[in-house]
Amino acid sequence: MLKVNPESALEVRPGPVVRRLTILGATGSIGRSTAQVLRDAPGLFEIEGVVGGKDALTLAALAREVGANCAVIADERALPDLRDALTGSGIEAAAGRKAIIEVAGRPVDVVVGAITGAAGVEPMFAALAPGRTIALANKETLVCAGAPFMRAANSAKCRILPMDSEHNAIFQALGGAAPETIEKMILTASGGPFRTWTAEAIAAATPQQALLHPNWLMGPKVTIDSAGLMNKGLELIEAQHLFGVSADKLDVLVHPQSIIHGLVSFADGAMVAGLSSPDMKVPIAHCLGWPDRIATSSRRLDLSEVATLTFERPDFTRFPALALAMDMMREGGAMPTVLNAANELAVEAFLAGTLSFSGIVDVVRRVCEAVAREGLSRELSSMDDALAVDYVARERTRTILAHPPSIR
Repeated sequence: MLKVNPESALEVRPGPVVRRLTILGATGSIGRSTAQVLRDAPGLFEIEGVVGGKDALTLAALAREVGANCAVIADERALPDLRDALTGSGIEAAAGRKAIIEVAGRPVDVVVGAITGAAGVEPMFAALAPGRTIALANKETLVCAGAPFMRAANSAKCRILPMDSEHNAIFQALGGAAPETIEKMILTASGGPFRTWTAEAIAAATPQQALLHPNWLMGPKVTIDSAGLMNKGLELIEAQHLFGVSADKLDVLVHPQSIIHGLVSFADGAMVAGLSSPDMKVPIAHCLGWPDRIATSSRRLDLSEVATLTFERPDFTRFPALALAMDMMREGGAMPTVLNAANELAVEAFLAGTLSFSGIVDVVRRVCEAVAREGLSRELSSMDDALAVDYVARERTRTILAHPPSIR
């Protein structure tokens, strides 16, 4: 029997080091959860900058609370309101794309990347710097420009930590295992609000119905993606770049309880799962504290209370967006970029009431087919290359959205 010396069983480590932090996407759901993690860990972080989209008052209140050096709002029209709200605080106020890129590149230890959509791509590239940790929640950076982003991160010797709950669970489950020992990585999906609905009912769903996620409180775009399982397809593409695995090693299981977030199957037959309550503070705290752990106010998991965990295969007939995303992942090159761009605009149209729920995937499929026929499904060499494809895809999407009689 192995004997452990009680005096050496627990390694004595120095206290936590104060880390300097910038939060991109501070007023969204991930940003708000990050702020709560900071409240739970007083004294562990100093905040250089916070970046928001349009809500100047919320951004200013957050900047004051966390003691940020600067606050940047994406919408330049909101700058006067931001300045007014920060009067007397000594906090610098700025607005617009150039200001966001500037603050993303300021010297810090950790950058939280939580800007929604392709708008986060340029700031995330700007954030790459030697020795820095990127806590990445903006999946579109990897879907839109995954290959060039990971090349740039490796070149800069920048650490990328996954903040999405599924990828964070897989990261923890891997435990530093050798890549050749990994047989499968499995992302779980709750199934969203339409998991048990018929195809006909899903097709006719309203924005209000699609926004009623059973387990997670998220922003509107990601909630709509989750309702159609497009989000899970985007996460598969994200995982492919994060972990450097082939498409055939990635899979999805529907798990309605959202307790197991990711699983890894190994060559010896073992399977390791990452479990927690459905609370984004858990993966956020893991990224901010890594390689240490910091305490949070997240609800603790009681398996006796949960009692039952169930799993099912995704239904590609009722949720064709997942199948389309997986096809684009296998196609590779620029096709995930096209998929993401078309999906962003189609979701906007659905939320605006000008497109049906089933029309989202129909529009995205038509855009992917159109771009492929034009021969633009090339490999991406740089961020600018990815953004150029993104621009073309959005133009094609707008054209289709302007005349979609069969999918209104």
